[in-house]
Amino acid sequence: MKNQKILCIVPARGGSKGVHRKNIRNLGGKPLIKWTIDEAEKSKYIDRIIISTEDNEIAEVCNNLGAEVIKRPVELAGDDSPTIDSILYTLNVLEDEEKYVPDYVMLLQCTSPFRTVVDIDTAVETLLNKDSNYKSLISVTKEDSSPWWLKSINADGTLKDFLDYDKKQYSRRQDFPPLYRLNGAIYICSIDELKMFRSFETDKTLSYVMDSNSSVDIDTEEDLELAEYILVKNKKIIING
Repeated sequence: MKNQKILCIVPARGGSKGVHRKNIRNLGGKPLIKWTIDEAEKSKYIDRIIISTEDNEIAEVCNNLGAEVIKRPVELAGDDSPTIDSILYTLNVLEDEEKYVPDYVMLLQCTSPFRTVVDIDTAVETLLNKDSNYKSLISVTKEDSSPWWLKSINADGTLKDFLDYDKKQYSRRQDFPPLYRLNGAIYICSIDELKMFRSFETDKTLSYVMDSNSSVDIDTEEDLELAEYILVKNKKIIING
């Protein structure tokens, strides 16, 4: 695509409150992180894949999978550590040690196991086929729970609308305009914009819409159980790893 060099970074820290050691937990016969590595390796646009972790066991698992690993400092892997800091750290290591500077950076979180190479490559095409005013893209999925019906509770226990809206115009769920939420599956940004905004979301970020099953995000044990159920339903369990 226009001779653009795309670096894929997969962050995988060792700590996790919702699911213990979730990045290397078994899902369908293989470590959770392998679902992301496998699809990224199929991409016809990704130039290089880097796993960013502070954890020795995760690094060993990924090395055994044939993935390239760059260790990050422990202080960039805490519960409150912004992901962008580990991304920028990895970029700096590559530039300082190898003079490697990509045109675009793609963030793929291993908590999105059902994002496919079709999603990855279509997202790249969506961004790079757009005019040059657009430098970033983030995947989303349709939000079924309408925020317009959210309520707060007053001190006396009575309900209050959280958002003001015309109740005569919008009386049914289908009357409201469609809304979308970030699903955490795909983030792409030009390296210049990424460094400028320190975020994959800029003032002109394109969307890539994914369906609900592809948007499963593993944050809790219940999410992991749901993912296993989806695999069984679709007969995608891997026997003997």
